[in-house]
Amino acid sequence: MGATEVAHRVQTVRDLTDNTFVLRFDRAGMQFRPGQHLDVGLKGDSALRKYSIYSTPNDDFLEILVREVKKGRVSPLLRRLSPGDELSVEGPSGFFLIPPEAIAEREFLFVATGTGISPFHCFAGAYPGLRYRLLHGVRFRGEMYEHHAFHPGRVVSCVSREVAGDGLKGAADGDSGDGREAILLGEHVTDYLSRHETPPETLCYLCGNRDMIDDASAILKSQGVPPENLFAEEYF
Repeated sequence: MGATEVAHRVQTVRDLTDNTFVLRFDRAGMQFRPGQHLDVGLKGDSALRKYSIYSTPNDDFLEILVREVKKGRVSPLLRRLSPGDELSVEGPSGFFLIPPEAIAEREFLFVATGTGISPFHCFAGAYPGLRYRLLHGVRFRGEMYEHHAFHPGRVVSCVSREVAGDGLKGAADGDSGDGREAILLGEHVTDYLSRHETPPETLCYLCGNRDMIDDASAILKSQGVPPENLFAEEYF
């Protein structure tokens, strides 16, 4: 007799914005390492898309953070799922990982755009003692996806399409000194990186769009960060 097929059924669909949501589904015993991704689609459909795992190995469920692409092949279908619907899930895969020996010994810089924050959400939950600074580039403050999962004093949000005078603004240098999250309006993550030297020994993890990764990598290398301390995961 063949092996019993594992079923991954939807538990909840949690809307974060008009076009972004967290899909939670049965873990079904799957083991993974923080930073890995899954290939997910509807059961019986050959079209699958890669999504970094948003939840942690300590959770008894799996979550992915999804941005709905209106004319996309998969994400609009995932958005319309209901509890109990079955998914096709392949994986885990990927090497966007933190070496175990580095967790307690090294300083980390996480740089994300949009839903590229997903693996860092997993890192922060899986490794609560991790020493990190998170830079999250978004267009609007409403896209600061579930930042409550991070230590607020370690987060800098660069909100590119809002300018000073639109509302709350964090410290101008991204370090308020009082444990608050810094919110920089009218800026990109590369603006922040250009103004703040990153120590060469920092392990730098970049996740998001290709242009950001290319530009941020060039800035970090110009500051002396060696290529072996740069890790990248392209989303689009």
